[in-house]
Amino acid sequence: MTDLALLGQKAVAAKYEMQMLDTETKNKALLKVAERLTADSEKILAANEEDIKKGEANGMHPGLIDRLRLTKARIEAMAEGLKQIVDLPDPIGEVLSTTTRPNGLEISKVRVPLGVIGIIYESRPNVTADAFGLCFKSGNAVILKGGSDAITSNIAIAASIRGALKECGLNEDAILLIEDTDREVTRQFMKMNGYVDVLIPRGSAGLIRTVVENSTIPVIETGSGNCHIYVDKDGDVEKAIPIIINAKTQRIGVCNACESLVVHQDIREKLLPALSHALKEHNVEIRADKAAMTFIADCSEATEEDFATEYLDYIISVKTVSDVKEAIAHINKNNTKHSEAIITENKETAKQFLRGVDAACVYVNASTRFTDGFEFGFGAEIGISTQKLHARGPMGLPELTSYQYRILGDGQVRP
Repeated sequence: MTDLALLGQKAVAAKYEMQMLDTETKNKALLKVAERLTADSEKILAANEEDIKKGEANGMHPGLIDRLRLTKARIEAMAEGLKQIVDLPDPIGEVLSTTTRPNGLEISKVRVPLGVIGIIYESRPNVTADAFGLCFKSGNAVILKGGSDAITSNIAIAASIRGALKECGLNEDAILLIEDTDREVTRQFMKMNGYVDVLIPRGSAGLIRTVVENSTIPVIETGSGNCHIYVDKDGDVEKAIPIIINAKTQRIGVCNACESLVVHQDIREKLLPALSHALKEHNVEIRADKAAMTFIADCSEATEEDFATEYLDYIISVKTVSDVKEAIAHINKNNTKHSEAIITENKETAKQFLRGVDAACVYVNASTRFTDGFEFGFGAEIGISTQKLHARGPMGLPELTSYQYRILGDGQVRP
């Protein structure tokens, strides 16, 4: 079994080195890592193919296979994400505020790294590179615990990253991967509050719940995505259909895909026949309430469970409402606080939706698929936080920092 205490000691030693690195050194190393990932793409793809074959043999769901699969384009996207991080401002050392007290003390609030960040994640091997890049640029060390389904891919990616750091003369332990896939190791990792400053789970609702309930380390909760699109009575159908198709079908196995459609009763007849035809062309199964079924050919009746389900599959639920208030209430009851959208040409209705919906990201006339650090201009993301303390939404560099008060004096003593 992995010696987690030893890993923790290595990470703590590395974090003190990371927090001292200047921006130029970090950026040069990130570019070297991007270069190395591309150069090692054949090795990484070969490792990934082993994981894919194992997943298919074990009957893994197609949506999860999609999350697991790497291609040359996806590896290039990983490298591009690192290059984007290079172009982003370094948050470390940013002065957030400065106050001079009557006694002459100058008090500054300055961004500093969190320290050692632990990340537990499933399926997506690209997280290995994304997490490293963001943690490294923000001056942190990172310990990664991926799932058994992607372990071969993760080992190959981590090896490339560590090799690039070594080439740059930097501590390879800025990234540490727990290679042991035993669940007991994961449970022990969640108790490493003596070494790990923050723990971030990325994956299924079950994984996130397990980490939140069992960790002794402070947790930043990232969420599953039961994302809704509400088509208002003043919605433009020509806008709505492409948005819904994109949000539902571009990639089914991601947390920002649309799982639930909410439709104003006055637009059903205009929207649903054309939309259902477009969804069927993409092999999407429709589960609708009785009020919507009349306008949809070949669909099944939705249950209350359907309205609260993140399918990660070619399935979508449809709920009919009488106004935007009912739409907001339905969404807030069933959503996971991730991403929600409204299709409407009515600005007042859009404002009401934006104010009323409880989610990290709320859209007007756009696909939920944009909830992503890359799309928001943050470079790679560490995850989508669905909680309200410390970080919310796509987590980029500033969300991986804390702050420190720095007090400059000239001999002052407290009377």
